[in-house]
Amino acid sequence: MFRDAQFVRQIVDKIKVLAVKTGDVKFCHVCGTHEWTITHYGLRSLLPDNVEVIAGPGCPVCIVPAVEVDKAILLAKKGIVITCFGDVLRVPGSNSSLLEAKATGADVRVVYSISDAINMAKKEQDKNFVFFAVGFETTAPSTAIEIIEGPPENFSFLVSHRLIPPAMELLLSIDDLQINGFIAPGHASVITGLKPYEMFPDKYKMPTVIGGFEPNDVLMSIYLLMRQISQGKACLENEYVRVVKPEGNPKAIEAIHDVFNISAGNWRGIGKIEKSALTLKDEFKQFNAQTKFNIQTPEGKDIQQNCQCHKVIIGKIKPDQCPIFLKTCTPAKPIGACMVSNEGTCRVWAKTTNQ
Repeated sequence: MFRDAQFVRQIVDKIKVLAVKTGDVKFCHVCGTHEWTITHYGLRSLLPDNVEVIAGPGCPVCIVPAVEVDKAILLAKKGIVITCFGDVLRVPGSNSSLLEAKATGADVRVVYSISDAINMAKKEQDKNFVFFAVGFETTAPSTAIEIIEGPPENFSFLVSHRLIPPAMELLLSIDDLQINGFIAPGHASVITGLKPYEMFPDKYKMPTVIGGFEPNDVLMSIYLLMRQISQGKACLENEYVRVVKPEGNPKAIEAIHDVFNISAGNWRGIGKIEKSALTLKDEFKQFNAQTKFNIQTPEGKDIQQNCQCHKVIIGKIKPDQCPIFLKTCTPAKPIGACMVSNEGTCRVWAKTTNQ
């Protein structure tokens, strides 16, 4: 059903009918997996010319500011074991990456879970270990749970978790984007439920749909947004009902609230967004690598020369409008953060272009 060709035709036909009524519309999704589905299956080519879907800051690796990567690199060069997920390894800092630090002898290890990293720390008690915790609401609970359970004394966290709704709210303040509706991220919504997205229709009169990740999920989400606009209303709808529950995951939400404070946080190429970052509460300061090792780094350089990641991240331009896309910036040698992760918009476009 989720990839059924006949169902695709039916949804697309309905979208085309509504497009006559709505005029030009622009929808923004905020999830790297949504971008992969849209690009991989060529969904944009099925839409009427007056219906545009842009990619927002939905890649957790792409939005990590360079200065936080710099901190991880600094710790690694001091002899501390840095553990991280694989897509973090090549994220550019101001001048290098963790992969480059590893190539020069730093102990940087890719793990598949935080518990893997903790087990390493238990076996090698003569070394200090740090887990570089990156991600949105989807991965924050796993960090919180490991902290609640109490890692060993030689283990700490460099936290770079961010919250998606504040970034969506920021996009609405950018006049020349002129967004007409949001496709909210299904993965994060599994954790948070519907509540964090209620402000968009209530406060901003912005049609919002929480969407799944199969082709027909995305097309159905677009149809639901089109239907709201054609009816002159704005509400929050949950297309991904088979996975996302209205209340989300209460235990995961409780774990996040128990461990983290919410504060302002920097996003690569965007700047500081209020109430968008998770920081460890004082009662868990023994697990905070920032204070434990007194990390001091200069202000980071988020965007390298000629790179347009900051515009790609907020949907102002498409990847192929960046002057270095698939020229000096490639999946094999990424200059911008958007080319690193499989959820990065530039990486998604590059892989499709190269197929």
